[in-house]
Amino acid sequence: MTASTLFYFLGASVALTIAPGPDNTFVVAQGISRGRKAAIVTALGMCSGVSVHTTAAALGISALLYSSATAFQVLKFAGAGYLLFLAWKSLKEERILLPSSVSGERSSRLLFRRGFVMNVINPKVALFFLAFLPQFVSPGSGTAAAQMFILGLLFMAQAVVVFSVIGWLSGSIGDAVVKRPRIARWFGRLSAVVFASLGIRLALAER
Repeated sequence: MTASTLFYFLGASVALTIAPGPDNTFVVAQGISRGRKAAIVTALGMCSGVSVHTTAAALGISALLYSSATAFQVLKFAGAGYLLFLAWKSLKEERILLPSSVSGERSSRLLFRRGFVMNVINPKVALFFLAFLPQFVSPGSGTAAAQMFILGLLFMAQAVVVFSVIGWLSGSIGDAVVKRPRIARWFGRLSAVVFASLGIRLALAER
């Protein structure tokens, strides 16, 4: 691939990542409700999910979602159900922070896994990579699969930077909020609303 192709791909990727959407909303909600560290860890989990979608697109697995309405519906409702489960969990938590009995290391693992799972089980993300990556594949620059892996890693790298910045900024507000339990409870309910709305939106999504 030429340098100009990679530069154009990087510019398009940054623009798409910055554009308002469910992923940004999710990271912002985590930052405001749980604080800076939680937002960044969640963002890293979501970005790690890109590796799964890149592999699926490169190997042609994502094409199954495109061609099979049943596969798409199964994955879509699994993702929607997971988001609604997170909404229920947020309402159940006495405070929006994870219980004090959960260690910092364990809470980070839980948040990372939450972001990772949310990204991986979203079929619309899988179809996005299936449609987006091939546009930048050069026929004379090696195998298409290898090029898509490289493009996916580049997309993931810029997403880590962009989402970390978003998480840091929203977390700056969240760090002040979580020190005030009464306000934190309201943001906990807001977080539940965000999860629920994302779940409903995914459940109603079309291919």
